[in-house]
Amino acid sequence: MGEKQSEKKPLGKKVWLIPDCDLPPEGEGVLKGHESVIVVNDADTAAEIRVDIYFTDDYLSGKILWNVPAKRVRCFRINDASHMCGVRIPIATQYALKLTSDVPIVVQYGRLDNRQVNLAYYTVLPYCK
Repeated sequence: MGEKQSEKKPLGKKVWLIPDCDLPPEGEGVLKGHESVIVVNDADTAAEIRVDIYFTDDYLSGKILWNVPAKRVRCFRINDASHMCGVRIPIATQYALKLTSDVPIVVQYGRLDNRQVNLAYYTVLPYCK
């Protein structure tokens, strides 16, 4: 106790892997199908995050850089090309994401899939190292 907040080690890890990605179509319902990656930066400095993409037959590295200010949270929508530095992920295609940050971060992944009447939404914590 008695430790100043800025002296505490930030929560999180620097490398995260999200293996089960599959961008669903938006669908016709009010809630649109999507995937998102939520990043919390508990550090006292901004986080710069490189995103690598693994496809079953390809690999994309170095084209996507995310920035999350110190002590902030950001949600990156995979179906929004502006969040993906212009990269467009194909719909209904298996892929994985690797996030590498220069400071520790906490990552959560979510998918809303409404391809059937009973829509499914779930979130998971990716593997971290």
